[in-house]
Amino acid sequence: MGVPARSEDERRADIRACHAILARGSKSFVAASRMLPSRLQDRTAALYAFCRVSDDAVDLGADASSALARLHARLDRVYVGHPDLDPVDRSFCDLVHEIDIPKAIPAALLEGFAWDAERRRYATPEALEAYCARVASTVGVMMTLVFGSRSPALLARAAELGLAMQLTNICRDVGEDARAGRVYLPLDWLAEVGLDADGLVVRPEPSPALAAVVERTLALAEIFYRRADGGMRLYPRDCRLGVRAARLIYAEIGRVIARHGYDSVTTRAYTSKARKLFLLARALPALLFPGPASSEPPAPAVQFLVDAVAG
Repeated sequence: MGVPARSEDERRADIRACHAILARGSKSFVAASRMLPSRLQDRTAALYAFCRVSDDAVDLGADASSALARLHARLDRVYVGHPDLDPVDRSFCDLVHEIDIPKAIPAALLEGFAWDAERRRYATPEALEAYCARVASTVGVMMTLVFGSRSPALLARAAELGLAMQLTNICRDVGEDARAGRVYLPLDWLAEVGLDADGLVVRPEPSPALAAVVERTLALAEIFYRRADGGMRLYPRDCRLGVRAARLIYAEIGRVIARHGYDSVTTRAYTSKARKLFLLARALPALLFPGPASSEPPAPAVQFLVDAVAG
């Protein structure tokens, strides 16, 4: 079903609202998105705004269950072409119908938000990867559709980049999450070094044991960064710089954590503006020398996302 007609002025007003949400968002995402071609800026803003508003509705609301039910209802209306009278919903509806985003992808994102609301914990790295696939790989897949590609090989690599980035975020936020009652590090890995999630929540403090688990999780992220590198050649040339910049900026967060002795309880890793500029310069060679393409099958955690696009 198509999208209800509205004037060009109305469409532009809606997308300006999405750009305003993007401007207030993740500094790393904003820095990388600015490297994307102008033809994609509005679509990127619409996608980011949908993800941001949905996350905030669950995370900041008083009743997560009700918020999730409303989000699913809003998503249903987007997909039948009757979005709510909200600039984000209308812009995301335009995007969904312009580039044919399978409903299973944003629905999986909402499922990840539901797991957050449940304060779900993950016993194994595989279970954690399943979570990361929902809250991050979904975004990577939708961004790839924004770029205009539906290549299964590229979708796999983009989804794996999402895994890597989310694992990095988890390592950066160990202390902040614990103080909020959340633990994402694999419970099995914590148990191997004599730690447990409840103890971490009650008393979040740095230790050699916790540092070892953070280091191990960052090593897992690095595996997915390396796998994701095999997709660089498959991106449209004018999108490579933005993707490569995002990859380098997020991976740098892991290196800052390492320099802090893997202590992300008393410190929070970030990259300075000067360092971001340096990394953006380092991303430039990807335009001409993207490296060999990979045809490896998707990581198991993201296979369902690739399959959803294939139909």
